[in-house]
Amino acid sequence: MAHHHEHEQRHGHDHGDIDWAELAPLLEAQAELFTPLYERALTWLAKEVTEPGLIVDAGSGPGVISSLFAETFPGARVVAVDSSQPLLERARARAVRQGVADRFGTLAGELPEVLGELDYPADLLWASRSVHHLGDQRAALAACAERLAPGGTLAVMEGGLPARFLPRDIGFGRPGLQARIDAAEEERFSRMRAELPGSVAHVEDWPALLTSAGLHHTRSRTFLLDLPAPATDRARAYVVAALTRTREVVAEDLDADDRATLDRLLDPADPAGVHQRPDVFVLAAHTVHSAVRPV
Repeated sequence: MAHHHEHEQRHGHDHGDIDWAELAPLLEAQAELFTPLYERALTWLAKEVTEPGLIVDAGSGPGVISSLFAETFPGARVVAVDSSQPLLERARARAVRQGVADRFGTLAGELPEVLGELDYPADLLWASRSVHHLGDQRAALAACAERLAPGGTLAVMEGGLPARFLPRDIGFGRPGLQARIDAAEEERFSRMRAELPGSVAHVEDWPALLTSAGLHHTRSRTFLLDLPAPATDRARAYVVAALTRTREVVAEDLDADDRATLDRLLDPADPAGVHQRPDVFVLAAHTVHSAVRPV
């Protein structure tokens, strides 16, 4: 379910119809649960990005990762950029709670054009599952690269592996439910991409796309989130919310038996449902690709 429940669901496939204010609690819960993964990714970036002056989180959502950047780089100013004002309000509130509001700003507008409103070039520009919302991903990366300071880094979180919450055989329904959900979400994702304004098909070789944007020193690394069973209350609540969202969005792409299986999994009174069953876990992998603007 990687295409549906990460950074947050920033990439819900009914792209133009999403109520981000309504979805915000799930976005925050997911990002908070995935914080150990993001912390490792930021630590990896920090080995090469030293003492940045400006960090831009492009497609920030509710700002969980934005605040992590502020904590990881205490000398940096962080700007959260998003098209959703309700999500940016949550980002600002989080910065206040985390004690980093004095060097935290927000910028509302559509990517990548809104990046032109930045006061000065970024030393680190982070885009977590936001580039694939843009019709021409190659052109979007080039626009992001133009907003980097010489020697600045562009880091893109795209790809990885779909999340897993349950065993292949859960004891009822046809085994392999999550694999079939993945297939349905891939189809919806492809339709979403095709329907974007100015959609251009590119091979999703992210290091090659970064190189084509005029950047060099590309590198990639995948980070794992492994929360084994028995799930904590927070992890279980996330699984419930994620599968509920899946049921809402991809139900029409599943057969009747799989819809019935999802309904049973989401029944709070059913001992075999995810509210109660002991084998619920969260396992996911996210990949970060980075490259540097020549000095």
